[in-house]
Amino acid sequence: MLGSVAGRLQACYPSPSNLNEEEMMVGMKTANTMQNLQHPTAVSPFLTQFPNNNSRIVAFTTPQNYAGRLSQLLQLKGWKPLWCPTVVVETTSQTTASIQKYLSNPNNDDDEQKPPLEDFSAIAFTSRTGISAFSEALADVKKPQLAPSGETFTISALGKDSECLDDAFISRICNNPERIRVLVPPVATPTGLVESLGLGRGRRVLCPVPLVIGLEEPPVVPNFLRDLAAKGWVPVRVNGYETRWAGPECAEGVVRKSEEEGLGLGLDAIVFTSTGEVEGLLKSLREFGLDWGTVRKRCPRLVVAAHGPVTASGAESLGVAVDVVSSMFDSFGGVVDALAFRWQSLEC
Repeated sequence: MLGSVAGRLQACYPSPSNLNEEEMMVGMKTANTMQNLQHPTAVSPFLTQFPNNNSRIVAFTTPQNYAGRLSQLLQLKGWKPLWCPTVVVETTSQTTASIQKYLSNPNNDDDEQKPPLEDFSAIAFTSRTGISAFSEALADVKKPQLAPSGETFTISALGKDSECLDDAFISRICNNPERIRVLVPPVATPTGLVESLGLGRGRRVLCPVPLVIGLEEPPVVPNFLRDLAAKGWVPVRVNGYETRWAGPECAEGVVRKSEEEGLGLGLDAIVFTSTGEVEGLLKSLREFGLDWGTVRKRCPRLVVAAHGPVTASGAESLGVAVDVVSSMFDSFGGVVDALAFRWQSLEC
């Protein structure tokens, strides 16, 4: 048996040598990445139908916690990122309290009291934000949540989100890492996670998921909980963080660029990484008196890219046709590479 969490992660997730150069460079953050997101350098007004790499402007709608990673990948391709966040993702005192309900009371020194997490067999994280929210809630708890001995406890995460399940995180769950199984499904989707967890046989699984405010909740989380139940698990939903609409003006950057299309300064692509982002954009467009069809007419060369099939399906259910879907969606590198391949094929 491997003796560390890092070892177990390496066994079920690609090593750095298997990642492409761009993914490895994501961690090398530049000081001005976020500063330049909303202010791409002006490009030549004399663009051809398929402009060269250095002229392409790519809008993306991710919340701030993911923006730096995706922006840098776009810049590594020589493109100009335009950050137009349509959702805000963050923890609140209420969501932190919701998680802490399932953790040991930090003010309780009674070692005989059974920690609430002992009633569970697994935690299933469907996002990096969920892991961060759980870690934040753990900060006020001084002792590990599980006894050193007991049945194997599974902690699961999708794709590169599993990087957050490091030794420091695991040690706050249990001081015996051999009791913890870190599970990273080969297919980085909630459905893939359910399949990897296997049969529940009546066991409980804690699911830190978002509380959606100001938008319709996409079917992803309800379907995930339903699928877990169908596999015999008892899923316990906890609102670990909030996902909120970014407001009526969040589509301003997209609207402005669509108006500049005739000058050769319009959008070449837009990248969505969740269904909520799509809905947030459409809701803001309505505030400007526009709809998605109008944007597409203004920007006929616009390529719509989705980070994985779940996002693509959600976008199309909202009336936004998707041109590019990443087949490798354990990291944002997949959708960026898929977009590059699309343009390369058009230029051949």
